[in-house]
Amino acid sequence: MAITTHTHLNFRGDARAALEFYQSVFGGHLTAVAYSDFGMPKELPDADKVVFGQVTADSGFSILAYDIPSHAVAGAPLTATTRENGLTLTGERFFVAVDGDTAEEVSALWDKLSDGAEIVEKFGPSPFSPGFGMLTDRFGVTWILQVNAAHAG
Repeated sequence: MAITTHTHLNFRGDARAALEFYQSVFGGHLTAVAYSDFGMPKELPDADKVVFGQVTADSGFSILAYDIPSHAVAGAPLTATTRENGLTLTGERFFVAVDGDTAEEVSALWDKLSDGAEIVEKFGPSPFSPGFGMLTDRFGVTWILQVNAAHAG
């Protein structure tokens, strides 16, 4: 039996912009379906928001996203993710981790994804990987990018 997992991100009105940004970083095909495409009357406030969104790339990258309905209660604000003395301090429940086979390919993704991001730990060699970095992107999603040490020369 094969099992595949996908990260599904929840946004509050900017899912389409986030998906377009992720497509510009990782390539692939973007699908974005609005609530109105599923029958919500177009005059309602969330009609143009994304009810199903996905970016899939030939590299294996895949991410899903949607816009939480505007009337849904917002959760408690999260604290920023930081690194201190080699420790990651965070109030977030998850990070999105992306592995690549070479420092060159991961560094190229880092350069794109870091546009407008808050850098938690700059991309570079680490004790456990030839390349590791952590950032919180312009949409508030924290990413770990690293070279898969098992594939590194």
